[in-house]
Amino acid sequence: MTNLPSIIQGGMGVGVSNWQLAAAVARRGQLGVVSGTAISHVVAHRLFEGDPAGHIRSALAEFPFPLAADRMLTRWFREGGPRKGEQLPSHPVYSITPPRFLDQITALSNFVEVHLARRGHTGQVGLNLLEKIQLPTLASLYGAMLAGVDWVLMGAGIPTQVAAILDKLSRHEAVSYRLDVKSEATGPRNEATSISFDPERIFPGIAGRMGPLGRPRFVPIVSSVVLASALIKRSEGEVDGFVVELPTAGGHNAPPRGKMMLSEHGEPVYGPKDEVSLEGLRALGKPFWLAGGYGRRGALAAAQHAGAAGVQVGTAFALCHESGIRTDLKTELLARVARGEADMKTSPVASPTGFPFKVAQLKGTMSEEPVYEARPRRCDVGMLRTLVKDDDGTIVYRCAAEPVEDYVAKGGREEDTAGRRCLCNNLLSTAGVVKVQKNGYEEAPIVTIGDDFPLIRQFQTEEQLSFSAGDVLRVLLA
Repeated sequence: MTNLPSIIQGGMGVGVSNWQLAAAVARRGQLGVVSGTAISHVVAHRLFEGDPAGHIRSALAEFPFPLAADRMLTRWFREGGPRKGEQLPSHPVYSITPPRFLDQITALSNFVEVHLARRGHTGQVGLNLLEKIQLPTLASLYGAMLAGVDWVLMGAGIPTQVAAILDKLSRHEAVSYRLDVKSEATGPRNEATSISFDPERIFPGIAGRMGPLGRPRFVPIVSSVVLASALIKRSEGEVDGFVVELPTAGGHNAPPRGKMMLSEHGEPVYGPKDEVSLEGLRALGKPFWLAGGYGRRGALAAAQHAGAAGVQVGTAFALCHESGIRTDLKTELLARVARGEADMKTSPVASPTGFPFKVAQLKGTMSEEPVYEARPRRCDVGMLRTLVKDDDGTIVYRCAAEPVEDYVAKGGREEDTAGRRCLCNNLLSTAGVVKVQKNGYEEAPIVTIGDDFPLIRQFQTEEQLSFSAGDVLRVLLA
């Protein structure tokens, strides 16, 4: 492989790794990455707020199937913003048989984000998705490929199917995705359950208009040599490299290997079994990037000396000017760093996925128990739901953060709901998509950040606490 970036900007959260951030990094010769997670909710909100600079409308005008773009504008765009008291129109929720409109707006939104990130320069742009969130994956990949995405990065699971799907989508072929389904009768995975996506059905005539698409490089995000090796053997298409993420990285972390042990502060304890063998990585013969704790001066050189192509950095970019974190939250986080009060915890229960999840400790956010307790439970975005096969063979959609009685009625255990945050709504709020529920409750944010949160001080000066993506790159490349 040639033209490899030294630095991959992490694909963080919902709307945090936005097109502005990815473009700022890509223009400087490194890999800018947009997050595709729940991006249709983010784009719909931007349209509802009036799209003041016209960026989204200009991108939609470039989409090769104008009818779908017009439908999205009709539903959500409000010239000058919403009328007083007007609520954001509802957004469809995914199932294994999604309505055509939902696949359209998912593809459209990924197209918009990648198109805007790639506009005006020749740098490389990637898309970050989660294997844990499977239902929107096919439409997300196709929309990003229509915009010419260069890389696809994917973690939170074992994405063995994606490489082959990229091959087929580049030819506009119909594809399907085997889904993880829990079932007492057949075990944790049911190979017969899948979701399908046919570009010709969703966008009639699209292949003739576009011709073959570029096939992006595919880079899974893994936590061990064993997992990387397994992916090379089991992947149904070519894997082009790996991001190897240590448990110090922000967001979701792989659970500790072996029995889960908690520290005196209630955080998962990682040990020698969780260390990654650099020798083993080199032996795989694929380029790799190290992630988790590499957002500091000198870390890139050390990683490359160890055989890595470079590093992936999230936390530093999450707090720079261009990221999508709300300004009020970002200002307070940066002030805490400057005061020496940067604090985060790895929660074993915050995420309904069951994966450990890092949470910045910040007043007024879901890091505080009273804020969590005050939220009426509701599941209306549904990205992190688990598919469960009922006794009669019916698929039900279950989330440990939904109303407890609903979760239990679907066969879940009540104890599994304790402490679970609605990351869908909370992370949307962090990115400025603040939903007000019918009862007047305003969704609170949650901020995820890596262990190198205190190291943000290296990008600050006494006169200026904020910094840009360019400032981060200058330090990391020094």
